[in-house]
Amino acid sequence: MPLTVVRREHNHLYARQPRSAAARSAVESILRLQHAEEQQVEQARIESGLTKNESLALRYLLQAERDARPMGPKDLAVMLTVSNASVTKIVDGLVESGDLVRDAHPTDRRQQVLRPTPQAATKIDASYARFHEAVVGVLDHLDDADNEVVARVLTSISDALTAGMPTPVDEYTVAAGQA
Repeated sequence: MPLTVVRREHNHLYARQPRSAAARSAVESILRLQHAEEQQVEQARIESGLTKNESLALRYLLQAERDARPMGPKDLAVMLTVSNASVTKIVDGLVESGDLVRDAHPTDRRQQVLRPTPQAATKIDASYARFHEAVVGVLDHLDDADNEVVARVLTSISDALTAGMPTPVDEYTVAAGQA
């Protein structure tokens, strides 16, 4: 019974029915995409052999490294919304498994900088490859006009969902040449 409820959740999520069959189909497609993404993220986490927080920690640290931003345990605790004790346990486990190294902070010897290893980068990148390839593959087959419509509609939905919420600047923008 519970799986039946979860499988059909996207059919009953909205309180007000869309005005047309086409709008209902679009809403259901977006909800199926959201569900598929959640499943893919969970599958990627399982394939990586990491806990949810370990996986998130490595993703955050990889992005910080790619952005040339040093990150320490305190930063990680804030991003994961966990206690300092919990982040210490996460970091210790990732260091022990060879996915993370602790380095001295370049300007403050009381602090540490956490760096993901090449092993961690390979593990995370491989676990998300299917998801990224599927998204890019489908969108690469659309013409520019259709991609502009998709981008405009999804941006409008995102903007409506986050209206009034503080949002980081350009958090999801992928610049040309970046992955």
